Amino acid sequence: MNFVSIDFETANEKRNSPCAVGIVIANETEILEEYYSLINPETYFNYHNIRVHGIMEEDVLDAQTFSEMWPKLNGYLSGNLVIAHNASFDMSVIRQTLDQHGLTYPDMDYLCTANIAKRVWPALENHRLNTLAAHHGIVFEHHHALEDARVAAKVMQKAIAAYETDSLDEMLKQINITKGKIYERGYFPPKVKRTRKHATLYLS
Repeated sequence: MNFVSIDFETANEKRNSPCAVGIVIANETEILEEYYSLINPETYFNYHNIRVHGIMEEDVLDAQTFSEMWPKLNGYLSGNLVIAHNASFDMSVIRQTLDQHGLTYPDMDYLCTANIAKRVWPALENHRLNTLAAHHGIVFEHHHALEDARVAAKVMQKAIAAYETDSLDEMLKQINITKGKIYERGYFPPKVKRTRKHATLYLS
């Protein structure tokens, strides 16, 4: 089963200010395709955001706007399972930016790798992306949209492998997480069901 890992960086504190996007297409064992682009957010850059990702206004002057790029992004997202680390952020970037431009939502399922990691590796100190990368020996440049999307995809692959299944759906069943969804008229987040303590696996 293929899935799409996505990560956005934003120009400022507003979710409708994406200035970079990274997309990774993967399956349970392989990375199949990658896409990265700067985005002209058509708004101001906040110093604090620049300090995080290093992208400045002059870097995006010749980049496409979100509405210009949307047909390509929509092609990656619609009809697919999309994952992101702390997905509530990236999904709100999609929704709020589409709202700003008057564009229709894609029809897609989605999952949060942070929530999945909490179920699969509960003994970790925290479940931030850099912590998970270090735990699995993955070297990357944090807060670069493509690198973050790639690590999220690898975390998903590691989670599936930890449950010794080649089926993402089977893994979700075992950890009691159901997919969220974005659709034309709204969305609902992934549901993390309560589990009995002894049912949670402690995996390395």
